[in-house]
Amino acid sequence: MNIGPYELHNNIFVAPMAGVTDRPFRRLCKALGAGYAVSEMAASNPRLWASEKTARRLNHDGERAPVAVQLAGADPQMLAEAARHNVDRGAQIIDINMGCPAKKVCNVACGSALLKDVAQVARILEAVVAAVSVPVTLKFRTGWDMSTRNAVQVARLAEASGVAALTLHGRTRACGFAGNAEYETIRSVKQAVGIPVIANGDVDTPEKARFVLAETGADAVMIGRAAQGRPWIFRETAHFLATGSHLPPPRVDEVRELLRDHLDDHYRFYGDIGVRIARKHIGWYTRELAGGHEFRQRMNVIETGIEQSRAVDRFFVELGAYSERLEYIAADRSKLH
Repeated sequence: MNIGPYELHNNIFVAPMAGVTDRPFRRLCKALGAGYAVSEMAASNPRLWASEKTARRLNHDGERAPVAVQLAGADPQMLAEAARHNVDRGAQIIDINMGCPAKKVCNVACGSALLKDVAQVARILEAVVAAVSVPVTLKFRTGWDMSTRNAVQVARLAEASGVAALTLHGRTRACGFAGNAEYETIRSVKQAVGIPVIANGDVDTPEKARFVLAETGADAVMIGRAAQGRPWIFRETAHFLATGSHLPPPRVDEVRELLRDHLDDHYRFYGDIGVRIARKHIGWYTRELAGGHEFRQRMNVIETGIEQSRAVDRFFVELGAYSERLEYIAADRSKLH
């Protein structure tokens, strides 16, 4: 599929996740088959642009095109200014966040809280589309709560505003991440507009991706939590959609190399705080593997990158002595998210 002039590698995308989809993770997911990746949410407030945290979130050095930056905010002109600022610094697609359910975001009328004010949604989208020459996309939810679902209305408004593509997480803000995604609502949105629609929510296996594409008619699927510690899900899903057959689980030595490269990139990107931030990624990689629980307890007290990397290396060397390929000990991944 295309977003504006950009032809994407495939229709299996990695979702923007705060604190997760940083540049090292996006690069890894793209290398392992993700057709598209959007940055983790960055604030539109110009007072925050110079902060170290925001600067990292907007760092796309060496990332494969198209470079997509997600912005959050409630003020149309501030978002428009932020969009111009990022396009001037290399952003090729601007994504507007109207889906984040976090209280600290919604309490300042950002994220999914905007779905309560459709007029403000229109003002924001029109201002951002008018401000930049690159495609503008929208990520949103089905509504504020089950009694006020307005996804079709918002989707039509977005298309009329000049938005190039939509990503719909099939839950309301009130649902958070609980319950089942509303694929019927995504289907209704797809039928209501002529621009590409990306389905998001509960896509955690290649079979589920095929089901969601068929059930919703969406142009693409977006995978979020299921990619944490399992970034090869993108190549597995692409292969399954193309052939109907499954790739074998990755080799233990391959995962060892992938994680080592991920950590090296992580340390270079974050500097001294990289060790602490890397712990969650290491935990996700190892949580379903034999000995993973005990390893995470030991790993979480390590304070240097060299020691952390060596500990991970030893864990996978020992794991490889028992099995050539990854063998998960948890039968139901959904219980781990």
